[in-house]
Amino acid sequence: MKREQRLTHTRQFAAVHNRGRSWASDLLVMKAFPNELEFSRFGFSISKRVGKAVVRNRIKRRLRDSVQSMSWKPGWDVVFIARNAAPAADYSQLKKAVEKLCWQARMKELE
Repeated sequence: MKREQRLTHTRQFAAVHNRGRSWASDLLVMKAFPNELEFSRFGFSISKRVGKAVVRNRIKRRLRDSVQSMSWKPGWDVVFIARNAAPAADYSQLKKAVEKLCWQARMKELE
């Protein structure tokens, strides 16, 4: 994922968290807020309650790959928050959760 497609600063995460809309599944919560740019940016928040560093990084890698494999509407900041059930899920379950949330939020780019 290119650097311009990532949320990197705390204030960017806070803006999405405080002012964005949210959608939830049993594995993930997705929050989104318009950014007025020509591309969408993504961030991933995995709490220490979910697991140790190895587990959290595995979830982030799987989510990042799921997001990259889809085409998103431009102009949004999106944060994915992992729930406690996420470590038990495999890649395909996480990808289905991301796709489901994308469809609920109507952020899927028509191909």
